[in-house]
Amino acid sequence: MTLPALPSQPAGVPWPTVNWPEGAPRVDLARLSAVTAEAFGPAASPDLGVTEALVVIQAGELVLERYGEGFGPEGTYKSWSMAKSITQALVGILVGDGRLDIHAAADVPEWSAPGDPRGAITLDQLLRMVSGLAFVEDYRPDQASDVIEMLFGRGETDVAHFAADMPLAHEPGGFWAYSSGTTNIISRCAARAAGAFGPDFEAFMRARLFDPIGMTTPAPRFDAAGVFIGSSFCFCSARDFARLGLLYLRGGVWDGRRILPEGWVDYARTPTPRQPTDEQAYGAQWWLGLAGPGSFSAQGYEGQYIAVVPDLDLVVVRNGSTPLELKENPKAWIARLVDCFR
Repeated sequence: MTLPALPSQPAGVPWPTVNWPEGAPRVDLARLSAVTAEAFGPAASPDLGVTEALVVIQAGELVLERYGEGFGPEGTYKSWSMAKSITQALVGILVGDGRLDIHAAADVPEWSAPGDPRGAITLDQLLRMVSGLAFVEDYRPDQASDVIEMLFGRGETDVAHFAADMPLAHEPGGFWAYSSGTTNIISRCAARAAGAFGPDFEAFMRARLFDPIGMTTPAPRFDAAGVFIGSSFCFCSARDFARLGLLYLRGGVWDGRRILPEGWVDYARTPTPRQPTDEQAYGAQWWLGLAGPGSFSAQGYEGQYIAVVPDLDLVVVRNGSTPLELKENPKAWIARLVDCFR
């Protein structure tokens, strides 16, 4: 398939490695104000839950920034599953280094026994959520939930081992199923490839991804085994989440320096075949289509979003606390906000 072109940084607009260049949104301001008012101020809709932060980047410039009461630009915000997209970036860096091959069998010790059918699972299948591994992704405490058990129960000290110990529920490669466990297996594969765990892997994250693009606030969390909990935990400021979005919008290049290997962003946004009943398209650790055709996004529990919209040269970050039963409402709100720029 043909993917929409990724726009380059406009001439004369400095990269936000230190400070964001500011500009005015080129939109119908009355319409944009009306949509923004749904999330902030006295007319805020309870249907969105609490919107803590909103950052909009257009053509490389900060054109809109709002915070809820008690929140601000210096604060750090939950990533939840937006961390999966950070993990995808780290894997890309290691692929560029020649230390990982996504089409080879994943380096997972739990699958090394002769005849274990899981031993054929590739890193590509893990990244695309088609590993076939059993995993119940449910955040309701009254329901059976592998993700809650992994993050907060008996799996929390070694999240990758917990996930890798799961049996196959389907043949690898043929059945799409969203799984935070899958991403933690990927994160450990990245650590093994880098030869770095705990503080050493965090130093790798900062030296190769965060520092080059000016992300100064990230606070990644690690389990007791020294593995970055790449499914769920990397707190950041809203502006730093926007920096990650801009890196992907610019095809993995930042101020003339290639951070992600050639084609890695296209890999992230190439659709993965799914079941007809699945509601939203998926690429490789990035969701597709949230803000119109060709858009792709990092998404997290409770309504965390980095929406990347190539045809509008736009990045939208929303952080908040939205109850599970209202989770579709922030998606629709972001789509309306982006439509103001069309």
